[in-house]
Amino acid sequence: MRDYVPPRLRVVTEALAEPVELLGLLPDGPIMSWVHEGEGLVAWGEAARIEVTGQERFSRAHRWWSQLCDAAEVTDAVAVPGSGPVAFGSFTFADGPHTSVMIVPSVVVGRRHGKSWLTVVDSVERPDLAAPVSAPHDPGLVREARDPAAATAWHRAVEQAVNRVRAGGLDKVVLARESVIESTQPIDPRYVLTRLAEAYPDCWTFSVDDMVGATPELLVRRNGAAVVSRVLAGTVTRAGDSSTDGRLAAELLTSDKDLVEHLYAVESVAAALARHCTDLQVPEAPSLLRLANVQHLATDVFGMLADDSSAVALAASLHPTAAVCGTPTERAAAVIAELEGMDRARYAGPVGWVDAEGDGEFGIALRCGELSADRRSMRIMAGCGIVEGSTPEGEWAESEAKLTAMRTALGVSTGP
Repeated sequence: MRDYVPPRLRVVTEALAEPVELLGLLPDGPIMSWVHEGEGLVAWGEAARIEVTGQERFSRAHRWWSQLCDAAEVTDAVAVPGSGPVAFGSFTFADGPHTSVMIVPSVVVGRRHGKSWLTVVDSVERPDLAAPVSAPHDPGLVREARDPAAATAWHRAVEQAVNRVRAGGLDKVVLARESVIESTQPIDPRYVLTRLAEAYPDCWTFSVDDMVGATPELLVRRNGAAVVSRVLAGTVTRAGDSSTDGRLAAELLTSDKDLVEHLYAVESVAAALARHCTDLQVPEAPSLLRLANVQHLATDVFGMLADDSSAVALAASLHPTAAVCGTPTERAAAVIAELEGMDRARYAGPVGWVDAEGDGEFGIALRCGELSADRRSMRIMAGCGIVEGSTPEGEWAESEAKLTAMRTALGVSTGP
């Protein structure tokens, strides 16, 4: 692969006097987003870009970013994580032929802990953030292209995966499935982002190079020396009434199948962070994360950075976790390639941002979809962890619950 020579950029960050509503600032066109509970980053334009493939995708992107930051002329009056030079990244799940990308936007607006700021790159005209932007476009009639054979294929794959686990040598494997949403009008990512943020404020609402979603799973956050990773594994749907949801939550918290699945995911994250961190804090038991459509077993793992690894390097070290691949990793990945029947591309890969100091946040690209080139369709995906106690019917129901987030955000019609 050829070497990429990053451009020499001029980057200026200024503080904003008033707080901003991030998603409401986004113009029509290619956009980037990383928003959680109203805080984070939104961006547009493109000052620089790198596309990478294969096993070296993380290291090549990291090298390019480091060289770009070293050469940049930076004026940063804010000096917080996410100010100054920022790159948004979206990486593939596997080492295969699909492309991973890092993009340096021309304009970034950030908001965190009461501070708001604006970053402009390379003589781009300073935007008037008070000026109105066009409203997100409605996608028109939206329908799901249902595959009548999908359920049968999924049941067969889950049965085979359970048999592999029972045969030994494999503790858990994560299988995913896809569906295609079609629209009569181009799909505006701002339309999807706004609806996701309203429905799932506890998730990280993201958009990078036509990957759009709201992930509940924070792969890694680096803020100076502090590092945290949120592990989600073990899921039940929500019924819509507090009594039933409470019963389902209690069953999840005591389910041997789900607790075992969760433990594998936590152990894989803790082992990866131990290579870079000291003072790891790993809770003994998971907590419950309630979202609008599902409930998850959740564990936040904390550590203090012992080396100079950036958020990109930490994401590379953590990926793939047992939550999206399985245990042991290599065997689970081989089973995924054999049984899953689709190419994940950037689904279940790291997605997020990094700044010039190496601080940043990367989630796992879940509860998401990838827009087609003409934006008239979106491929949405969901996965489930398969362990010895899994059943095809139960895993199908879980995947349907997870797909609900994107179906609802897109306004999918259930008619014929």
